[in-house]
Amino acid sequence: MADRLDPILPGSYLGILGGGQLGRMFTHAAQAMGYKVCVLDPDANSPAGAVAEKHIQADYIDQAALKEMAQLCAAASTEFENVPAQALDQLEALGVYVAPKSSGVSVAQNRITEKKFLATWQAEAGIGPATHLVIERDADLAQVTDALLPGILKTARMGYDGKGQVTVHTHAELENAWHTFGKVPCVLEKRMDLDFEVSALVARGHDDEVLAYPVAQNIHKNGILHTTTVPAPSLKPDQETKIIEAAKAIIRRLDYVGVLCVEFFVLKSGDIVANEIAPRPHNSGHYTQNACVTSQFEQQVRAMARLPLGSTALVQPSIMLNILGDEWLSTGSQVEPSWNEVLANPCAKLHLYGKAEPRVARKMGHINFVGLTAGDVTHACDQAIKILRIKR
Repeated sequence: MADRLDPILPGSYLGILGGGQLGRMFTHAAQAMGYKVCVLDPDANSPAGAVAEKHIQADYIDQAALKEMAQLCAAASTEFENVPAQALDQLEALGVYVAPKSSGVSVAQNRITEKKFLATWQAEAGIGPATHLVIERDADLAQVTDALLPGILKTARMGYDGKGQVTVHTHAELENAWHTFGKVPCVLEKRMDLDFEVSALVARGHDDEVLAYPVAQNIHKNGILHTTTVPAPSLKPDQETKIIEAAKAIIRRLDYVGVLCVEFFVLKSGDIVANEIAPRPHNSGHYTQNACVTSQFEQQVRAMARLPLGSTALVQPSIMLNILGDEWLSTGSQVEPSWNEVLANPCAKLHLYGKAEPRVARKMGHINFVGLTAGDVTHACDQAIKILRIKR
């Protein structure tokens, strides 16, 4: 259990490693609560750096930059899972309260480590990882049985939004894919008879308080999250209970302070499989900004500032729609989408990330739809999809 320490009160500086959209939304939430934010990111034009009180433009393991952040910030966190563990360790060694610690983040940085961790609590939680095999050398390919195919070959490190993974149907395709990935360590996962996907967002405070948000149902397109719906329309109450309890067990087992997302597959058989862990606020949790008492970003601030956690209660049904650079480029040239038409529906809440250049498949923003009924938000989302010419 983390040490019980005094709260870090508003007026203090909080540090965030990473300057992307998650860091930007964290910064807005921290500023709304009276904190100042220091962002460490090598990009001069990072979305979070543009709105923070201070932006240290440097590499994440730059010693001078880390010392500068440590002198300024009482606490620090990360907005992406692939921040070097040594950066978190260095900040902690310099006296900064780091939440989460590198030990919790590192589990999610490597799919091999992640799968081993998820398997450790399968017996007690009744939920484990997908059937898989680790491939680290040529000899491992010979251990692949027909029962593992078709499967998905995933690089152990640096894969997200569909990157670093490919579906393989035969042994020949598997071998070719592994060579294409440069023979880096990989995990081969058996393709599951999937019904739908969900994610569980949980938060843990320094005092071991753990709260869970409602489980969200996700739809992906081309490996990128398309929509998130809450309450999850296909999920049974007993399945939601089982998923939430598993997510709470994971965050405690990791001794993790902060906001954590665990993605699950619900199979057509009704069985539940743990897919992966994201040690940070998550794209599927963006709905909390408008639909819950406490957003995931305010919760991140509360956890790292050692404040009591906020209520995770759902106030209204919601759908989150991701907005990609494709929406600027749908006519063949770069045109600003018709936000006025989208916002003519009072259910729509627009969140843009301040990225100057739209590109295909680049996350540019999202829209949260909130309303009195699930039907209201579904209708509003469908309208927006038509207005923005988003391909289904």
